[in-house]
Amino acid sequence: MPITKQYLKSKPECKITFCFPSQEADKVEVAGDFNKWKPVKLKKYKNGNFKGQLNLPVDKEYEFKYVVDGSWKNEPEADKYKWNDFAGSENSVVVV
Repeated sequence: MPITKQYLKSKPECKITFCFPSQEADKVEVAGDFNKWKPVKLKKYKNGNFKGQLNLPVDKEYEFKYVVDGSWKNEPEADKYKWNDFAGSENSVVVV
C-alpha cells in the first residue's frame, strides 16, 4: 500500500498516511524535509505494514525517505524522485 492523501476541508492541509510493507523489519521510520530529517517511528501492524500519519501544508513538495532498521529506503510509488547531492542518491517526493 503506497502513500495515501486525504485533503482536509477545514484547513489547507493534507493528511498523509505513510505505509511501508515489511514482514522482516523490526523498526521503520519516516524522515524528510517536513520534519527536518528527524526520523519519526511508524507503527507496526500484524499484517506486516508500518504506518504513520502527518498533516502537511498543501501546494508543496516534500522530500522524504524511510529508515528501515537503520537503512535509508525510497518509497517505490512516490509521486516523483529528486536527486540529493549530500546523500549521493535520490529522495522520494510527495506532492500535496
